[in-house]
Formats: sequence, structure tokens, C-alpha cells
Amino acid sequence: MTAPTTANIAQGDARVGIQAGVVHGNINFYRLPANPSPEEQFTLALKYLEARVREQARTLIEKAVAAGYATTEVQFYRVIALLSGRTLRQLEPEELDRLLSICASLPHLDEHDQWAAGLKVVVRLLTPVSDAEKDLRVKEIDALSRPQRDAIYGHLEALLEGAIQDEMWRRSVALAESRRADNDRFDRVWKFFHPVPAQPRTLPVQPPAVPLRDRLRAAVGATVFALAVAKLIVPVVTGGMVRPLLGLLAGLIGLAAFCVAGADRHYRAKRLREKEARIRPPRQRRSEAPAGGFARKVDRLFDRYFRRYVPSGTDRGYWLEQTAGIRRHLRDEVVELYREQRIDAERIAWLVRYLVGDVRGQWERDTLTVHRQQLRNPGRTNSFYFGGLSLLAAGTLWAAPAIVARAPLSGSCWLLLAVISVVPASRSLFRIAAERRRVADDHVERDTKSAARWEAYHRWCDKLSDKPSDTEMAAWLECDRKVLVNQAMQQYRLHPSDVIAHAFIEAPAPACKKARYPQGPWRYSRYQLLLFLLTDDGVRQINIALDFETAASRLTQRLNYRFDAVAAVRIDGVATQQQTFELTLFNGEPMSMRVSEPDNETIQHDESASKIAELSLDAAGLSHTLHVLEGVAAEGKEWVKHRRRRADERLTHLASAIHGLIE
Repeated sequence: MTAPTTANIAQGDARVGIQAGVVHGNINFYRLPANPSPEEQFTLALKYLEARVREQARTLIEKAVAAGYATTEVQFYRVIALLSGRTLRQLEPEELDRLLSICASLPHLDEHDQWAAGLKVVVRLLTPVSDAEKDLRVKEIDALSRPQRDAIYGHLEALLEGAIQDEMWRRSVALAESRRADNDRFDRVWKFFHPVPAQPRTLPVQPPAVPLRDRLRAAVGATVFALAVAKLIVPVVTGGMVRPLLGLLAGLIGLAAFCVAGADRHYRAKRLREKEARIRPPRQRRSEAPAGGFARKVDRLFDRYFRRYVPSGTDRGYWLEQTAGIRRHLRDEVVELYREQRIDAERIAWLVRYLVGDVRGQWERDTLTVHRQQLRNPGRTNSFYFGGLSLLAAGTLWAAPAIVARAPLSGSCWLLLAVISVVPASRSLFRIAAERRRVADDHVERDTKSAARWEAYHRWCDKLSDKPSDTEMAAWLECDRKVLVNQAMQQYRLHPSDVIAHAFIEAPAPACKKARYPQGPWRYSRYQLLLFLLTDDGVRQINIALDFETAASRLTQRLNYRFDAVAAVRIDGVATQQQTFELTLFNGEPMSMRVSEPDNETIQHDESASKIAELSLDAAGLSHTLHVLEGVAAEGKEWVKHRRRRADERLTHLASAIHGLIE
């Protein structure tokens, strides 16, 4: 016997890291109304059956039948659910009685009903089949409509024994291989694990922030200046002095031109400083955000996508160095927008990708610094600024001597007061005008940003619109399982009829993604699989790493051991917290694998943590596997003989009863 090892299996206190789970809360795929009708219960049962959540499907179908809903379609799927993934010898006495009661209705079924035809074919498969009858049974299956044919090949491959088993298995595997990549699996499967994207947001425009002192300076300065100018004009007008009056008017016109151009220059310089601050590399490194927090996750998103989206022909190191300031500015904006909304960082990954892609596009178009050109002072502004300043100076120098000569004391005081008041007033007016203009431009920028982000959001939503359903995920996984079992049989050179039973232990792989529908089982992007093939010679165990997104698999370990080498099989832990499967051999260390993780954070208001854990373990086939391995651990090789002997009497009775009904 090969010495047992534990490669790729989580042991002891080792953690199986899993990314935060996604629950597609806007989907009512597995939800029932408050008072479901039998038809609604049956419809939901079919969804669970397609998802390989067999126990839940059986329960719901029995409820629908008990409520009086017992059409031939219901009876067909009742039998399929009862037998799915099991052999006849695994049925309990009450389940065999239920099977007999269904068979008793066969003589009354309509021959032209496709569901009745499918039901009769399934019932015939329950009777022993000789080599001569094998081809006839297969032809009967192939003659059915696709829903009935797919249900039989998809669910009953473990049911049969004897001559027909190999042929049924071959056809079942062929069907699995042909449908393994159905419906664009490899282009769509990743979308199942992607959360619903958060809607885009933009920072609100900050209202004008004008300090009170600027308002006071502007108001007081303008009032004092107006008073001083009036006091200067009155003696000039009353004295009939034309040249000083023209000088004052020229100075006022120059002042007006200077103020208009000066306000424009002030705004452009201030706006340029703000824009440059957004792209300037930070002088010192920011302290890291708390581990596990939202800000840290956003940091990682920006680091990941800036490293990934490097402009063509640009060195990555140079790109990261030159965009450090932009990266920090965008990161701060995103954190500010979503920090208080309790939104998982992965829901805004699309926005981070868009922002980084936009920066890369600007880099490649050489428009990252286009603001420098846009905010450069135009020639008209410079002409008005310097021309107005020159005209103000000339007019003042022209009028001042005459005014001082006519009224030396008062004229000098009012001239001085005009100069003293106009300087702080003009500066305050520049700041007030710049702030109002900033608000207007910010509104335009915000509208442009918002429109672009919403457009990107809708593009991303359209890309995710064909997200696979849970039943598609289950169908692909079932195809993978069958192909892997078939590959294992080929490696060991076994025929299906050589295998007494096969069973899986299915667990999430480290650092995998996971997602589920409400009231549905967890699905994972990567799996750890333990496959057990039970033969007359003992157990073949194969450990497999499966990448579900690519369907790539890798065999990590092979073990062979006798039945009597199995010392114990058990499941440790509470389903809602953590459960570990453990298999112990007499001459080896226990092999353990965590099959469930704590899941309280994603439970919605109408869900039960224990129910979700039960559904997930049901979909993973754990109960079937435990039934098989516990029997082996308890009885060793005798389990095979006892298993057959205990059931043969009931199966003989079942076969004779069915034979009498279908003849």
C-alpha cells in the first residue's frame, strides 16, 4: 500500500483562505413565495435537482405530491430525484416502498405522454438486464425526448449494474464531455463570482468658500474707493479742469481692465496649482491604511491595476513613479465616495479599472498635462492686464498734480486713501471671482465625469448581463466530475462495472472566489477534490486540484489501500462554523480537509446559516460519500458483501413487482 501523505490538503489548524463571498441578492431563483402552491414547490425542486442539491429536491417533490400534485412529469422527476447519484442498494426500505407505489401507477399511464414514456424507461432500467437486452434499453433511452434522455444520462449513471453499466457510463461521459463548455462557459463562468457593481458616484461640488474677511475687505475697500474717487472728481469738475478729469476717467478705465484681467489671471494660476497638485508625486510616503479595512482594499485595487495597465512602450517603474500623485488623488476620491456606504471593495473594482484605464489613455494621447495649455494666460488677458495697469498709472500721474495743486491737503489724502483701499479690495475681489468661477467649472467637470462613469458602468453591466445561472454552474461542475472520474478509471485501467461505487469529497481551494444565489449552495472558482473509487480490491483515492473557471485539473496525489486499512471516517465541527472531513488509516496520519467555512456575514434576513451549510454540503455530495466510507470503515471488505446481501432480497422483490407491471 502506498504510504499516505497529505499534499494539497488543509491539515490541523491550517486555514483555507477564501475571498469574501458574493451573494447575488437581487435574484429570486431559489426563493418561494409566502404560501407556495404545489406547482411552485415542484418548480423549485427541479431547480435544486439541476443544481445537484438532491435532498432538498426530494423533500420539495414529496411535499408537492402530498398536496395532490402528481402529474406524470412530477412522478418522472420524483423517481429521478430518488435515484439520483445513488445505487438501488443505497435506498432505504421506505424509499423502495415509494418506488413501488410509483411503479404501481404505470399500467394507467398514457402511452403518448412523453413523461410517462420516460418513466417507463426508467422503471425498466431497475430490472436486471442481460447482454442481449443492453442495446434495446439504450435504444429506448435514445428514443426519448431530450429532457427525459438528459435526466437519465445525467442522474442515473451510478444506478445500474451489470451489462448495461459500461454502456450507460460511456454515453454519460460522452454527454458530459460534449457539454462541458456549453453556453460559452469559459467566457462567462467568471461573471458568476463577480459581485453586482456599485453605481458610480462623483464628489459633490464644494459651495463657494469665501472667508468673511474677504467679503468685508471687498465691500469696505470698494466703498472707500468710490468715496475717494467721488471726492477727487468733485473739485475737478467744479474747477472746470478737463485734463485732470480725463486722467481720472482713463485711470478708472485702466483699473477696470486691470481688475477683469487680473481676476482671470488669478483664477488661472490658482486652478493650475490645484491641477498640478493632483499629478505631482507625493513628497513622502503615506502611512498604510489599517489591514482588512476598506481603504486598504482600495489601495490594493489601484496598485493592482496601475501595475497591470501600463501604457505601451513605457517602463512600468517609470509609469508608477510618474503617476504616483494621480494614483493617490484618485484613491482618496474613491475612498471618500464609498467609505461610509458599507460597499465591498470588489463592487467598485470596475470603477478603479475605468479610472486607471482613463489615466493610461490620457498618457498615451499625451493629454495628462493638457490643463497647462488650457490654463495658460491668453494674449487678450495679458493685454488687458498690462495695458490696464499702464493706463491706470498714466491717468493717475496725469490727474494727480492738478488735484494736489488745487487742494493740497484734502487732495493728497483722498488720493492716498484711494490707493490704500483699492489694493486689498482688488485682491479680495480676485479671490471672490475665482471661487465663483471655480464652482461653475467644477460643475462642468463633475457632469463630464459623471456621464463618463455612468457610461462605463453601463458597459460593465452589459458585460455581466449574461452571468451564468446556478443550474448552469452545477451542470458544468457535474460534467467536470464525470470527466475526472472517467480519467481516474482510465489511469487505473478500470471499467465502470469494476467500480462498486465512486464518491467525492469536495472543498474550496485556498484563496478561491465563491458566490451563491440566495437560498442556494456555494459555488467556488477552484476546488480541492478527493475522489474515492471502491473496487473489489480496495480503495483508490485520487486528490485533484480543479480550476473551475478554466476546467483545468491537476492530480496532486494517488493512494491505494485495502478496505480493512480504513480505521475511521468522521466529520468534525458545526456546519455553520467550520467542518472538517477526516479519514484515518491504521498505519498513517489522519488526512483532513475543511469542507465548510464560517458563513454568518453573508446570510440574508430570510436565510438560515445552517440551511445554507446543509444545501452546500448536499450539493457537494458529502452525505453519499460519508455513507460509503463509513460503511467501509465499519466493516472493511465485508462491507461489499454485506451491502449486496442486505439489499438483494428487497431488490429481487422490487424487480419481480416491476416485471409484473411492465410486461
